[in-house]
Parts: sequence; structure tokens; C-alpha cells
Amino acid sequence: MSTSASGVVNGGISYWYADDGFPAVREPLDGDAAADVVIVGGGYTGLWTAYYLKKAAPFLRITVLEQKFCGYGASGRNGGWLYNGIAGRDRYAKLHGQEAAVRLQQAMNDTVDEVVRAAAEEGVEADIHKGGVLEVATTPAQLARLREFHAHELSYGEKDRELYGARETAERIRVAGAVGSTWTPHGARLHPVKLVKGLAAVVEGLGVTIHESTPVTEIRPKHAVTPYGTVRAPYVLRCTEGFTAALKGQKRTWLPMNSSMIVTEPLTDEQWESVGWDGREALGDMAHAYMYAQRTADGRIALGGRGVPYRFGSRTDNDGRTQAETIEALREILVRFFPPLAGVGVEHAWSGVLGVPRDWCATVTLDRSTGLGWAGGYVGSGVATTNLAARTLRDLVQLDSGQGPQTELTELPWVGHKVRKWEPEPFRWLGVHGMYATYRAADERERRTHSTGSSKLAQAADRVAGRH
Repeated sequence: MSTSASGVVNGGISYWYADDGFPAVREPLDGDAAADVVIVGGGYTGLWTAYYLKKAAPFLRITVLEQKFCGYGASGRNGGWLYNGIAGRDRYAKLHGQEAAVRLQQAMNDTVDEVVRAAAEEGVEADIHKGGVLEVATTPAQLARLREFHAHELSYGEKDRELYGARETAERIRVAGAVGSTWTPHGARLHPVKLVKGLAAVVEGLGVTIHESTPVTEIRPKHAVTPYGTVRAPYVLRCTEGFTAALKGQKRTWLPMNSSMIVTEPLTDEQWESVGWDGREALGDMAHAYMYAQRTADGRIALGGRGVPYRFGSRTDNDGRTQAETIEALREILVRFFPPLAGVGVEHAWSGVLGVPRDWCATVTLDRSTGLGWAGGYVGSGVATTNLAARTLRDLVQLDSGQGPQTELTELPWVGHKVRKWEPEPFRWLGVHGMYATYRAADERERRTHSTGSSKLAQAADRVAGRH
């Protein structure tokens, strides 16, 4: 962590830790051990999985192994968007039919409420405010995409979504040049670290064993191998998301994509008056290189987007430090959206990685022949999707062990989905950097030309990326 000449704190995992404090680190594994279920990764996926399994079957011996501390990865660095998006839904519609994809979408809508419910029931105070998600358009091309996106969401059964023109958008939030927006009630903003710390404490209170500072170097059937010993269990569940590439044999499974964030100093009442945003919606846009933001409980704006998207060889960052040019690019978005805030200081910046499969589809799987399970590839929508994945892993483990039946969750189309691996280097690095350079160029061209159609540059990047 460092502080720049401009006073911006860079790294230190994230602002969320600076705000809520670092947790006391739990003891590492102290030798070989046995369990009924071993979970690799102490983020949202791993902790929710431990929570639901232990609630369903209190007799289970469950061990969570975390390389640093719970919430070190994306769970402690994300934008706090609890919303109903899921990566790969359109592809699942093509593979399994529209009805299956509608069921998946409904499960995600319900998941937003489940996280809110579970946090309240367990006494986890995570600054949750269910104001929905508002996505805005600021160019003619974005407006065309927004209308198409809105209609597309309705086709997946989201009947309570609303479409707004420029005036109605301004009544909610005063984004400069906004010409329209779409809003869904299936979203909330939250404090990521308060959620992950609270969840870890709840899980531990239920009797789950958590070992931190315990990196897992290899997963194989019935074994999770660490430098301090091996945990043996009939079920080994990989919940490592953007850090999956560090595991033996997983280098090309999911690409660790970087996303970066800034958070402002607290805004004054007059500054909030200039912005609006009284509903505290999660805020996004329809750019190809999109942004995401929230109004925090302590009166700041936290805003994120892609910086340097990928590090060669699937390397991950050093405790959240990000590049100066990324901080400036995010600040430019902030000021472009809210010109009256040109003088507002940025206090903290950081980055983190999220898992991206080659076909951009989130998945959850349990291999019944080996007892190995995994979930992830959320492509940035993991705050809610992790919860659905965890409940699905619970049901799959119970089904396989004879403790439960097939459920609606185990029959969702993302269960058991297989995808090819990413290309080897240097093709992986060249492809990802070329893709995001193209997206940024497409956004700039759309702003400059005021074209009503999406840039062909972006369409070409989508095809290369395998997103459509």
C-alpha cells in the first residue's frame, strides 16, 4: 500500500478494508487432517457453501482452506453490486432452451433476496440497501443497446423492470448527457468486507474449521494439498475464482481478469444535491468497457471499471495496487458522469481479479466419480451468483451422498457445463489486451460520431472474445 503525491491511497487490498479494518488472521493448518468436505477458498463462494452445508447437515465436518485470509480476493475488493446478472445466460438459452434460461434468471432474482434475508437472519450488518440497479445510456448507440437490453431482459421473465427516458433518468440521478436508463428492483448495494467478515464469523460459529495463511497447491480426488499438510475428504470443492490459475493443472481454466476501483472523499450535502441518487441504486452504463458504481453508506462514490485487464501468465496483483493511469481513467469517468464533482478528491484506489471462462459462462459442478466440485467464472457478477452457486453445491453434495434429492437448483442449466481452456501465452495476453483496447476505441468512436448503431469494432471484439 502506498500514498501518491495526490494523496490517493493505492492498494492495501481495498478501501473496504481501510474502512472496516483488517480481520485477525486465523491459524494455518498444522498438519494432515480429515474432514467430510474440504472447501478451497475463503471468499463468498467457499463461505456460503460452508454455511448452507452446515445448516443442512450440522454433523458434517467441514474445513475451509484460505491462502491469505477470508475475503482477500474479489470478495473483499468488489463494487458491492448485489444484483441478478449471471454470466452466460444467453448461451445457456441456446444450449438448453429459453425455458431453462428463464429458470436460471428467476433463481438469480430470488438470490438477491436470499442474500438480504440470510444476512439479516444471521445478524450480519453489511450496509445493504435494496435500491435496485440503474443502467444509463449517454450516447445514441448506447441508447439503442439499452433499449435492446431492456427488451431482452423482459424476454427472460423480468416483468418488473422499467425503462426511463432522459427526464425520468434525471429525476433519479443526474448523469451528464444521460438520454435514457433501465432499472430493475433485483439489486442492492452493500459493503463487501462487512459481508465477508460477518459471514466468516457466522460459519465459524456454526462449527466450521477455517484455516487461513494456508495456500492449497494441488487438488486431487479426496485430497487438498498444502505446504503444511494434506486435508483428506470425500468431497473437495474448489472455490478459488480469479486465483484458480495458481493451482496445479489449472493455469488455463479461468483467466484472472483485472478490475479496478476508486472511492471519493465523502461528498457534502450540496454535492449530493447536484448528483441526486437518493434511491442509492447500483449504477452502471451501456459502454462496451462499462463502469459500475455505488453510493456508499458513508457518503462516498465508489466507481470501478477495467484498467490493465490482464497480467501476462495469469499472474495476480500485489495486494490490490493499481496503475496511476487506471486511477486517472476512472476519475475521468467520474467527472464525465458528474461534472459538478470535478473538484472532489479520490481517496483510495485498488484492483482485484475475477474469473473468466473461455466462453464467459459461470458454472457449478460436482464430479460424482471423483468427489471434486467447483464453482466460479462469474465474470464480475459474483456477489449474488456465489450464493446461488453455494446452495447448488450444497444440493449436489447432498444428492451424491444420499442425503438429499434432485432439486430445482441441481437441474439449472449451468450445472455441469464444460468449457475449453484458454489459449496458451502469448496468445492469451495479446487477445485480452487487444479486445479491451478495441472496446475502448469503440466507446470513443460512439461518443465522437453520435452514431445510433453499435461500433463494428465492438462487434468484432465480441466475436474474438467468444462472448456471443
